[in-house]
Order: sequence, then C-alpha cells, then structure tokens
Amino acid sequence: MLRRLFVLFLFFSCSCHAKSSAPSKSSAPLSAAIVVDARKGSVLYSYNSDARTQPASIAKMMTLFIIFKALKQKKISLYSMIKISPHAAAQAPCKLGLKCGSFISVRDAILSLVTQSANDIAVALAEFGAGGSEQRFVSMMNKEAKRLKMNSTVFLNPSGWKNAQQVTTAHDIAKLSMAILKECPDYYNIFSTKEFAFNKKVYKNHNTLLGSQDGIVVDGIKTGFVNASGYNIAVSARKGKDRIIVVVLGGRSGAQRDMQAKTLLKEGFLCLSTYKKSAMLVKNYKNPKIIPEKQKKVPVKQGKALVDATLPQLPLPQTKTYNVKWYNRDLMGHSRLFENISKDLKTTQQSHSVTRRILGE
Repeated sequence: MLRRLFVLFLFFSCSCHAKSSAPSKSSAPLSAAIVVDARKGSVLYSYNSDARTQPASIAKMMTLFIIFKALKQKKISLYSMIKISPHAAAQAPCKLGLKCGSFISVRDAILSLVTQSANDIAVALAEFGAGGSEQRFVSMMNKEAKRLKMNSTVFLNPSGWKNAQQVTTAHDIAKLSMAILKECPDYYNIFSTKEFAFNKKVYKNHNTLLGSQDGIVVDGIKTGFVNASGYNIAVSARKGKDRIIVVVLGGRSGAQRDMQAKTLLKEGFLCLSTYKKSAMLVKNYKNPKIIPEKQKKVPVKQGKALVDATLPQLPLPQTKTYNVKWYNRDLMGHSRLFENISKDLKTTQQSHSVTRRILGE
C-alpha cells in the first residue's frame, strides 16, 4: 500500500517548503492535503498540512457553522427572512444576484452557500447573523477559530473572497470539519444537498464527489476556488462505522483536485481497516485466549506478537513478526504508514496550470 500511496501523491504538484507567513501574490498555489480519522481525530496522512494558503469559499464553512449554532440555540429560525443590503448585492460572483431590498429565508440562504457558493448571500447571512455588521460577524468567525484551535487561520470576510491576508491550512479546515460534524450533527446533512431550486433556477452543488461509490459514501462538505489558492475541497465520507475527513488545497483543476480527494478517501479507509487488524493482533497478544488445538500456532520470541498466517498480509515492516512496541507507539497516533511519502516528493516549485477565472467559487 505504501507504493500505491507514493504513486498517488505524485499526482500532487510539487511545491516548495511552505512558510507560516501569508502566501505572496507571485507564488503559485500551495499544494497541501490531510487525511483525518473523524471519530478519533488521528491524522492518517499529511502533506504541507500546516502551511498557510487562502481558503477561498471553504471559508463559508465557518460562516455556516456560526449560523448552525445560532439555529441550534434558537436565536434564529430557518424561516427567518434576510433583507439584501446594497453591500451584499454588490458582491462579485458566484452569486444569486438578488437585488438590493429583496428577501431570502435563512433556509434558502444556507442552501445557496452549500450549492452555488453564493458570495452575495454569504455577506447577507453574515449581516443578518451579527445585527447588520459584516465585520462583527467576521470577529465571531475568528473567535470561533480560536476556540477550535485553528491557530493558523485568519478570516477577513464571510465569503472567502480573495484577500492575501485571509489564510488557513489544511489542518485547520479538518478541525473545522470535525467541529461541524460533532457540534451541529442535525445540520451537517445539509452539505449533502446536490441541487437547490430558487427563483425558477436550479443550482448544482460544486462538490461533484457527493454520493456513494465502492461502499464509500461522501456526504459533505465544501469546495472553493480563487486564483491565488487553486482548487480546494474539504470532504467527509463514511464507510461502515468509520468516517474520515480529507482536505485537499491547491489543486491545478477541479478534476485533479477531485481525483486526489477520491484516492485519499480510498486509501484512508484502507489505512483504518489495516489499523484495526493490527490492533487486534496486539490485543490478542496482550490478552491471549485459549486457542483450540487445531488452530494453535507456535509462538515467536518473547516481546513479539503472535502472527496468524490466516490473516491478510499487512503493509507493515517486512518481517515475519510484528513488534508490539511499534504498534503501541504509532498505532493510534500519527500514522507511520504514510510517513515517507512526502519525504520522497521533490521540493522544487512548479507553476500551476490554473485556468484563470473571474469568478470565485
């Protein structure tokens, strides 16, 4: 599996070692990724995951998170009406294009952010959620980011519209994704909406990964794009009782970004499955059960786990036995399985072949 994962991440454009400062205007979009076990918070894989880049429309995840919390606390309702201000109406696309003075419900506003990623409605929703002040809402976003220990994130607007000083990291976006799942489970399913009908128009969700394939069900969460960041996506998916979160930042195209995310999802679930089998080996070693005579194995030297030859071969060090200490140290922490992938990647800067777009996704 290590070999497959190495081949996988050759998909990522090689990028220079990222610094913690905001990205410069002249630099190519930063490539970064992270895979997290959503139930335990364990990092299964990371590449440049703590390097800063612009969030683009992924910033709307925080906007929605704050609105979800207000709904949960019954401060507002899904059918509260939002008046479009001149400032909101003047936002650049993507947008619904509602005129100044018109109204939209909180429910429809949320759906427009999830699907169309409407910048005008993001601002209107922020103004509504903070008593008419977008900047007050942005302060709420940054306060919430601090609470979630998104230490490398700075929000400057609720839409994610391009600003060199508005930055985040793949790791921080994974933290935000987990917070939405855990703190607002009743509203998380909104992210699985594939299309939204409004004013006789149907808006498709930009997240084309939604749905089920090979037993993996993708049910959220958000995409984003500005020229400076490249194509971004945060994905949450479940398989059986497992759930993982994948964040990919700096894709050269939407298709490449989605391919990277799909492969990381597949390998992430395979990694979790491997860990469970490995943990069972350790558990059986520490708490041996009485084995029927026909199934008895000859134990190896003291300090090594008993290996059952009937189990599938695990992608661990190529030895005939498994070291229990190795498992104890690494099994439930940061994964050693992916450890050497990023070391083998070249660190030279490559220019992205990003097709220039006027619209901000």
